[in-house]
Amino acid sequence: MSDLAFDVAGLSVRIGGKPILREITFALGAGRSLAIIGPNGAGKSTLLKSLGRIGIRAEGRIDVFGRPQHQYAQRALARCVSYVPQADGRTAPFTAFEFVLMARYPHLGAFAHLTHEDERIAREAMARAGVAEFATRRLDTLSGGERQKVYVAAALAQEARAILLDEPTTFLDYRHQAEILQLVRSVQSEAGLTVLTVMHDLNHGALKSDHVLALRSGTAAFWGTPGELLEGGRLEEVYDTSFDVISHPETGDPIVVPARGFV
Repeated sequence: MSDLAFDVAGLSVRIGGKPILREITFALGAGRSLAIIGPNGAGKSTLLKSLGRIGIRAEGRIDVFGRPQHQYAQRALARCVSYVPQADGRTAPFTAFEFVLMARYPHLGAFAHLTHEDERIAREAMARAGVAEFATRRLDTLSGGERQKVYVAAALAQEARAILLDEPTTFLDYRHQAEILQLVRSVQSEAGLTVLTVMHDLNHGALKSDHVLALRSGTAAFWGTPGELLEGGRLEEVYDTSFDVISHPETGDPIVVPARGFV
């Protein structure tokens, strides 16, 4: 079995004849975390959906846990990769428990029914995500942060080996941002899952990941560790903006802020 969760070479995507991604290449080990960053419109969400084969037709090579992605049936791929979409305010007409329980579909046969074991796994996933108390609540009655944690619970109930998260903290207040990011980090460390996250927050997200992939205009502008990203003006090249890197007064961790005098 491969020790790589994703091995990608020459990944390109065109939508409506327009190139969105061009020749993206990287390899991520199983159990590691990757932050995908870059300016708006750089192709970050498209890349994430390509890895999960979610409504995107990509060219190039994508190997998922040592096997070409195109060899997976969709149900089999869903047992390897789960996807948490960006919060956009839309909801489905289900309770939180019903929504999480539906994530068990990759483990069912063509004519199989949900079992007590599926229900147990769904409830345990909700407990881990801290949303067990919302089991009977409709999704449209939950706050954005509560709903986002339900989506993460569904990804856990899917029992995939990798989780793709598309800007999981967008539109959330600081408390819910911190809770979501802590939940993702604990899931990775406790369950050994591979986690790929599209994010804008460098300080609380990208700089805490094992690796960073920065996109700019559909191409890979940087691949490496968070420390390497902060060297040699690489961050400025990605965003075409000046930054200052300061140290946290207590932990000494690097903090990225817009350069003094930047307007």
